[in-house]
Amino acid sequence: MEDLKYTKEHEWIKIDGDTATVGITDFAQSNLGDIVYVELEEGLEVKKDEVFGSIEAVKTVSDLFIPMSGEVIEINEAIDDSPELVNSDPYGEGWLVKVKLSDMGEVEDLLSFEEYEKLIK
Repeated sequence: MEDLKYTKEHEWIKIDGDTATVGITDFAQSNLGDIVYVELEEGLEVKKDEVFGSIEAVKTVSDLFIPMSGEVIEINEAIDDSPELVNSDPYGEGWLVKVKLSDMGEVEDLLSFEEYEKLIK
């Protein structure tokens, strides 16, 4: 997953032009355990590091923090019916939201794959 950027809060972001796909890392999903519910809101305007939803596992609930500012333009409806996709495929079918980015300069604040790997070891 070296083409992605990461946050210290264990979200990943894949930027494609002025839109991006956001999810949680494999490290995050494995620490959470079995995910049973994900709460997300489409149309939400969010600033970098603001909460954009929550994720509920069997034993805990965690806030989700947006890596870059923008508007949530799509939520992954597949995880409504199958939240376990976040566990089984966090970088693919288990993505969370798509965001129309509003400040491309914020990418400079994100971690590279190598920096993220050092953080979790």
